Amino acid sequence: MSILELLSIEPLELKFPFELKKQISCSLQLANKTESHIAFKVKTTNPKKYCVRPNTGIVLPRSTCDVIVTMQAQKEAPPDMQCKDKFLLQSVAVSPGATPKDITSEMFNKEAGHVVEECKLKVIYVSPPQPPSPVAEGSEEGSSPKASMLDNGNLNTSEVASFSF
Repeated sequence: MSILELLSIEPLELKFPFELKKQISCSLQLANKTESHIAFKVKTTNPKKYCVRPNTGIVLPRSTCDVIVTMQAQKEAPPDMQCKDKFLLQSVAVSPGATPKDITSEMFNKEAGHVVEECKLKVIYVSPPQPPSPVAEGSEEGSSPKASMLDNGNLNTSEVASFSF
């Protein structure tokens, strides 16, 4: 027998178009497909890096709630654009009169006998769209695109390293 999901979560991967020194947000939609009031709580492995609004709340029966996850501006790019950060969304059924002020960490304690549903969300960095090539479209056939990187006839190797071919 399958257990009915308390909340369906879209998307299951948080995709951030990574840019240095820029704060970036993405949103999650929590959908309550049950007839119960569902409390939720969002946790992360890296709380200093992310802001989650709201990080706790109640999704009413047959309704949805949007959660915005904001990544603080980063000073350096991670190696290979890989991110090990994760989020955990916990959800639990609560009584119909419950309000967000009634949510306590105790509600999400499995040892206390509460039925807590958990969903792990991965963080994925997406490379931002690359700017168009510096080579003019009407350039003569046969000319090298590297010609535009020549500095007084000398190839400046530090500039070449920063371009992506």
